[in-house]
Amino acid sequence: MPTVLIIDDNAAIAMALDVLFSLHDIDTLRAASPQEGLAVLERAGAVIDLVIQDMNFTADTTSGAEGVALFRAIRARHPDLPVILLTAWTHLDAAVDLIKAGAADYLAKPWNDHRLIATVKNLLELGQANRALRQRLQGDLRQRRELEQHDLRGLVWQDPATERVIHLACQVARADVPVLVSGPNGTGKERIAEIIQANSPVAHGPFVVLNCGALPAELIEAELFGADAGAYTGASKAREGKFEAADGGTLFLDEIGNLPLAGQMKLLRVLETGRFERLGSNRERQVQVRIVSATNADLPAMIRAGTFREDLYYRLNVIELKLPALAARPGDVLPLARHFLGGEKRLRPDAEAALLAHSWPGNVRELKNVMARARLLASGSEIGAADLGLPPAPVAAVAPLPDVEPDRDAIAGALARASGVVAQAAAELGLSRQALYRRMERLGIARP
Repeated sequence: MPTVLIIDDNAAIAMALDVLFSLHDIDTLRAASPQEGLAVLERAGAVIDLVIQDMNFTADTTSGAEGVALFRAIRARHPDLPVILLTAWTHLDAAVDLIKAGAADYLAKPWNDHRLIATVKNLLELGQANRALRQRLQGDLRQRRELEQHDLRGLVWQDPATERVIHLACQVARADVPVLVSGPNGTGKERIAEIIQANSPVAHGPFVVLNCGALPAELIEAELFGADAGAYTGASKAREGKFEAADGGTLFLDEIGNLPLAGQMKLLRVLETGRFERLGSNRERQVQVRIVSATNADLPAMIRAGTFREDLYYRLNVIELKLPALAARPGDVLPLARHFLGGEKRLRPDAEAALLAHSWPGNVRELKNVMARARLLASGSEIGAADLGLPPAPVAAVAPLPDVEPDRDAIAGALARASGVVAQAAAELGLSRQALYRRMERLGIARP
């Protein structure tokens, strides 16, 4: 329940406001003087959502100086707390000055109950939204500071979607469990794997990469597990596999969906026991390796098709990190583009607009190549849209805008249904609160 602090030396007025607000599920605290009001704010400021203050507290005083001093004291201690001035004191210039200084509203005694409640509800709604925004921003700031304490391998990002993946990667890095990084080609899955390794208990161990999609199927097992001399044609000497090379560190298996079924079965055994044999050997070897795998394939669909083992999928997918396509994290585009330029040249506004308009089907890899080409081909110190070589953005057909501005009757009806709560009426009309106020002013509709 929201709480309003009433600061007024007239007990009858404070009681009347208390009763009025209780009928609208609004709690109240009361103070009879500026000093008492500031003391209540000191004790209970965290639970107070709004202040209603009188402007004169000493008998036979009408200057409003006490109210001005109280308002400025509240504003100094609680700059975001909305304050409504309520008094019979009506020096307009002074009232305007206080509104400019941050007072939320100014109501004369005797007040109109309907208008007062509407004003209070509007301010409470706005305060709740602002509080939620501040909490989210504070949470984002805390998360960014936490990330700055980790080794992020020079990763460049700004988009919240990327930050969520990085934050989760740093969290799971400390646990010795397999991680699957999924996402389209070119999104930076290997860099996420590097971050996991760099922040893990085996950070000082080797980080070994095997692209399962870059080798013929008959060679993948030899790459993974090694081979003794003569194990296959051309194997003139024994060779170490990736598992042995990664012992005490991390093995990153890229494009894991390309691993053939025979290799999948042997990989599952290593994950379960930590033991394997080289091709052509009967001697069992033991390793301690953290597995991070990556794929752009739909592994559940491959399981249904019988081309990927379900038991291996669940063994690899203890934790899944889903890295979105670059088009789904547009906040990363310009920071990455500037990073790839290396400070040699500057992007003009038309180039920035073109970069943001492009759909990036090749993701970060495509952006890197585009910036490398533009850096080489642009003649001056600035890069324009023409230097990027991007296809023109498709022009969507523009439909005529309907006349959505409500007329006087529509506004009056919405305000009546909302009991004068402007925010609620604006939502019904599909307008912002400020837009509705401007429309009311143009039509000469008095504020409720």
